[in-house]
Amino acid sequence: MSASSSASPRMTATALKAMKGASEPIVVVTAYDHPTARLADAAGVDAILVGDSLGMTVLGHESTLRVTMDDMVRATSAVSGAVSHALVIADMPFGSWQTSVEDGVRNAVRLVAEGGAQAVKIEGADAHTLEVITRVVDAGIPVMGHVGLTPQSVNAIGGYRTQGVDAESAMMVIEDAARVEEALAFSVVLECIPTEVADYITSDLEVPTIGIGAGGGCDGQVQVLHDVIGLTERMPRHAKRYADVAGEIERALAALADDIRARRFPTAEMSTPASKGLVREALDLRRALFAALEEIEDLER
Repeated sequence: MSASSSASPRMTATALKAMKGASEPIVVVTAYDHPTARLADAAGVDAILVGDSLGMTVLGHESTLRVTMDDMVRATSAVSGAVSHALVIADMPFGSWQTSVEDGVRNAVRLVAEGGAQAVKIEGADAHTLEVITRVVDAGIPVMGHVGLTPQSVNAIGGYRTQGVDAESAMMVIEDAARVEEALAFSVVLECIPTEVADYITSDLEVPTIGIGAGGGCDGQVQVLHDVIGLTERMPRHAKRYADVAGEIERALAALADDIRARRFPTAEMSTPASKGLVREALDLRRALFAALEEIEDLER
């Protein structure tokens, strides 16, 4: 859909679940700031994920692991202030719930109360994480789950690699997705798993699956905005570039630099002319001020 978001009702977690029942594909993109969120919302996407992938795309880190709660709250606040239609989902960053269930609930509340998120995303399906998901949902905050390749566990799983490629690991991903649904998540991201595994999970779950590198059979797809518009140097295999914004930015800045060096910028029309005699009057006032200060100094001596 490409339409003005102002004419569309605000998306909710419940509405996203209803889209699965109606077999309507769900469109999710990431955004990390006000301008890109505004454009994504105007394009009519169903949900905007404020991903901890901002660690790589915006902050220049090698992974998501250095992203903090303050980073996420600030980015979520910028995004939520720009959106009137899409569901805003904020990633729970590494360390925000692993320490305790209470920390998980507290930090999820921060993303809603301070950041303006309508839902949060939590990676993984171990016993502790499942308890966090349930408790956060109990606190009134919808949770999107995330199984398969979970970037916050990159050190434990040995790098960014496809998961579920053999029978044992595929069974684990299938079970993880089922457990996340049982913990009352309203949807589940399936990242970098074989198409057949993702297709089975999608048919097995009642909640929507959102794929990234998991084939076209998921209920929806999520893509990193910077990949879509051409702001990343290395494209993942599962992404498609729809524009060359990086090239346009480079060309625009090169043209600006040329104009400045050739003194073509700024033009007279871009500048504010002074009234006749303004500088002379200002200098007269300056001389008068200095003279008055000298008189005061003389009196004080």
